Amino acid sequence: MSPRAACRLEALGFEQVYDYILGIADWRAAGLPTEGDAPFFQTVADAMRPDVPTCAPSESIGMVGERVREAGWSDCLVIDCDGLVIGRLRSSTWDLDPLLTAADVMQSGPTTVRPNGPLDTLVKRMDRRPTPLVVVTNAQGNLLGVVLRDEARRLLDGEPPEMVWAECEGCPGQWKPR
Repeated sequence: MSPRAACRLEALGFEQVYDYILGIADWRAAGLPTEGDAPFFQTVADAMRPDVPTCAPSESIGMVGERVREAGWSDCLVIDCDGLVIGRLRSSTWDLDPLLTAADVMQSGPTTVRPNGPLDTLVKRMDRRPTPLVVVTNAQGNLLGVVLRDEARRLLDGEPPEMVWAECEGCPGQWKPR
């Protein structure tokens, strides 16, 4: 919560706002490699998709909803302060007044997980709720991607992911169907 709180304080006009996080837990939570004898298990990062739609808090939901539906998604994450996830727009949002902004209607502070957690534990938790999508961030709250429950379940069952990262001419790369 600390990064979100710092972001909100800055948005409210405070000028000297600091957030300090450091250590191996932070390194692992960012999905960075470590060495050791730990047994292999599939992590959240193995099923993470970074291609989730995002928007700024000031964007109109009419414009955002159109972009989200064209991309084949139902949800959108609201991003502010250098990539911090500050909210989530769900599919029911697109039926509201299109002139409202994302900040007006977003679900503030959506639940997030870290990329280094065990994937099987997350899928079990998603099944209990039931939750089709979980947001993945680093320890500072910056968006890394999302995990879709059905895709994660298939990955745990040994199926390859449906999307792969592909190089493309004139762009840094993109997610494409396998």
